[in-house]
Amino acid sequence: MPARQIPSTSTLLAFEAAARHGSFSLAAKELVVTEGAISRQVARLEALLGVPLFRRGGNRVELTAHGARYAEELGRLLGSLEQSTVQVMTTPPQRRVLELATIGTFATKWLIPRLPSFLREHPDVVVNLSTRNDPFVLNGSGFDAAITFAHPAWATAASRHLFRSPLIPVCRPGLAPSGPRADSRVPPGMPSLPSLPSLPLLPSLSSLPLLHKTTTPESWRDYSREFGIDLQDAVAGSRFEQFSMLIEAARAGLGVALVPYLYVADELRTGKLVSLGPPGRQAVKDFILVTNSRNVRNSQGPQSSQSSWNSRAELLDEFSDWLVEEAKPDTPPDAPEAAGAQSSSVIE
Repeated sequence: MPARQIPSTSTLLAFEAAARHGSFSLAAKELVVTEGAISRQVARLEALLGVPLFRRGGNRVELTAHGARYAEELGRLLGSLEQSTVQVMTTPPQRRVLELATIGTFATKWLIPRLPSFLREHPDVVVNLSTRNDPFVLNGSGFDAAITFAHPAWATAASRHLFRSPLIPVCRPGLAPSGPRADSRVPPGMPSLPSLPSLPLLPSLSSLPLLHKTTTPESWRDYSREFGIDLQDAVAGSRFEQFSMLIEAARAGLGVALVPYLYVADELRTGKLVSLGPPGRQAVKDFILVTNSRNVRNSQGPQSSQSSWNSRAELLDEFSDWLVEEAKPDTPPDAPEAAGAQSSSVIE
């Protein structure tokens, strides 16, 4: 096998620090070396690659196009290496580790509160969570899997459809129209709302401020069309980057938010939020588990690596089965069935 074309660790660290700081002197201070040492390491790397990585002018340095691309990729690889190193250092023997990337709101509003039940059933498992709200390249990222919304970017990835959550309009109880209405709370142990608001309540949406998710400004328009509501300006109103912000804005009384039922099932049960309409059948979010190709069973490789891959794939199967079962109590009985994992086109 030919020798790998990989620069030395000291050279890579010198370049990464210089690129991150945009300064040889700051990189030198971070790595506790001289500025000349950083300059020599960068020059050595440029000679190996055959392209300039920095434009130099006086005391200032600026990344070239090649340098910027190389710095971005190097930063990702060093981060993955650091993550793997910490994992080995901190994981007790005989423990299985699951490195998961997931949507921030899903992690805080739904997954983390339910993780103890999975860990009680699997005391030998350690679950590490990180936030990734946008599509990314899973292979080589250091993650075993990602829980995310279905998106065309994941179309060619190995994935399993977990569950579908319809969008539902919610607001603070005091903001809801006065007068008789169905109780939107769920008694303990009940799997779904006992009585969602009937269609006559829906027109009240036109008199209330609408809250929007920044990346899906058309959601209210789609919901209103599905139920025949006349919203004079379905795109007007405050915008929030994440569903977690949208939910907190609704709880604060800023308006009505259209959010996945899965995220607000607990608030609806306790009465912290009330619903002003039924779950949408077309306005939905599909959740999928995207798996790393290296965890696929029967991959080619040494027997020891094959055993590790199979063990990781089995753990992912156990985890995804648990996710599906755990989500059933938070799925309305009339929620639409999933037509496929790629039906939603937006990532939080």
